[in-house]
Amino acid sequence: MPPPAAPIATTGSRRAVYLLLAALAAAPFLLLLFFNGGASPSALCRSAPAPRRIPYPSVLWSHVPPLPGLPSSPLPDLRASHWVVFSASPHHQRHRPLAAAPGWQLLAVADEATPPGWSHPGAALLTLADQARLGFRSVEFLPARGHARKAAAYLFAVQRGARVVYDADARNAVAGNNLTRHFDVDLDQRQGGGSVLLQYSHADPNRTVVNPYVHFGQPSVWPRGLPLDKAGEVGAEEFYTEVYGGGQFIQQGLCNGLPDVDAVFYLTRKSLEMEAFDVHFDADAPKVALPQGVMAPVNSLNTMFHAPAFWGLALPVSVSPMASDVIRGYWAQRILWEIGGQLVVYPPTVHRTDNVHAHPFDDEKDIHVNVGRLINFLMEWRSTKPTLFERILDLSYAMAEEGFWWEKDLHFMAAWLQDLVAVGYRQPRLMSLEIDRPRAAIGHGDKQEFVPKKLPSVHLGVEEIGEVSTEIGNLIKWRKHFGDVVLIVHCTGPVDRTALEWRLLYGRIFRAVVILSEQGNSDLAVESSNFAHAYKYLPKVFDRFAGAEGFVFLQDYMVLNYWNLLDADKSKLWITNKVPTLLLVYENYELSSITIF
Repeated sequence: MPPPAAPIATTGSRRAVYLLLAALAAAPFLLLLFFNGGASPSALCRSAPAPRRIPYPSVLWSHVPPLPGLPSSPLPDLRASHWVVFSASPHHQRHRPLAAAPGWQLLAVADEATPPGWSHPGAALLTLADQARLGFRSVEFLPARGHARKAAAYLFAVQRGARVVYDADARNAVAGNNLTRHFDVDLDQRQGGGSVLLQYSHADPNRTVVNPYVHFGQPSVWPRGLPLDKAGEVGAEEFYTEVYGGGQFIQQGLCNGLPDVDAVFYLTRKSLEMEAFDVHFDADAPKVALPQGVMAPVNSLNTMFHAPAFWGLALPVSVSPMASDVIRGYWAQRILWEIGGQLVVYPPTVHRTDNVHAHPFDDEKDIHVNVGRLINFLMEWRSTKPTLFERILDLSYAMAEEGFWWEKDLHFMAAWLQDLVAVGYRQPRLMSLEIDRPRAAIGHGDKQEFVPKKLPSVHLGVEEIGEVSTEIGNLIKWRKHFGDVVLIVHCTGPVDRTALEWRLLYGRIFRAVVILSEQGNSDLAVESSNFAHAYKYLPKVFDRFAGAEGFVFLQDYMVLNYWNLLDADKSKLWITNKVPTLLLVYENYELSSITIF
């Protein structure tokens, strides 16, 4: 999803703040709250250009020339039906537990950060030069760095006979080094045997997303990509239903040790900076399927794709790497319903060691800002296109129009689909949507009970107890609202005892806490700034945190009741003293009057 346009150009926003600070310099004030992400440019400026409509790609599917593997292509003799694809990351050079398994071909894909001479035991490597020689249209859209470059490896595997692709992380230590034991690899055989899967109930038509970690014994942990307002739903299912297997074309495995969690969870659960997570899920809990109309986050760390879902391997190229696989997962789940497939979540299949390195909150902003809206959009989306690939392109276009990703992703998806056609991939046939048909009533005999275990977990460095859940729910709400906001505290007195207290009080809520004082203290990371000239120093803080959503400025004799600001309007400047309406002028645009309250 593309980042939203700033309401005012960044320098203009800061200039507006400087004007406001100058206007208020003679009056005492306690707090100033300024957000970058308020109203849209068209709401603030007198005139704005009309949005450009994205042209719909024209693809002649019957005229896509074949692209068989040529003798001159990289690794010409490499063929397999079962592939493990992962990024040739420059990190974790010494600790690479992902190992070759009998019957599986490991394939790593390089980016510009991959060091020369990189190797992994048992793995073939597609270098950047190799990727350029493959002849795939989609390669030209791939970023120089990041997991999205795995698209070249996915296509390479499909071209070389893949029936199953395991999307993996190099840190995965597969339990028993046996993927076949943990996932359903041979769907055709299992379908013939009439296997039955436990499935979430569709009784509640308003429930569109679930946290599968609850089912596997960790109700207080949530996966990256779950809307944060759903993280507080920790109760066990009242009942499940059952469904025949064979359509689990996307299979999401769980990770022990460091599960796939977001920065909000990671940064708010650490009691010590160097403390590693070691979370465990219930290995005996049954795998669970999701019916049409219900989704869950899907990642690129521990996920099995079967041939009918190979089109869903493509990772968006214009969003942040930490959001790319989440957006892909929701997009793919929606298309999966068009062919009668479903997502199934599996018990822990791998162990990942926590390297005690959290991703910045900015890297996941595309998720937290838009994932709820994306899910609602996907639930409502429909297409009448006659073939699967045409519907995929239709949805990709609609997502670009709605701003969930950029126009570049639309053209990348068009190229990706043509590459699949070129390497001989056959589109699965369409099926009617179950969510468009009246749902049968769930009788007593159709209800299946399963009571999840409640395994030990950690909240803010203390063992979980019943009373903690409310506090964690509050913390999630506060962090969701202020997690990309920078707090600036100006201290009037000595800071040798108070600096640490301010950081402990606010550090888990805000993105960063910057402490200013008349007397700087490098040992305590306190910066020198005269309060009367704060308007001169604040631009330096703004530049340092250029990607922040907003800034809060207060003096140390005030305690901020941040819990009372959750419903406040972020499109306004806030101070504690009432002042008249101001007119602010920025370059050639006269802004509409902004009420300061």
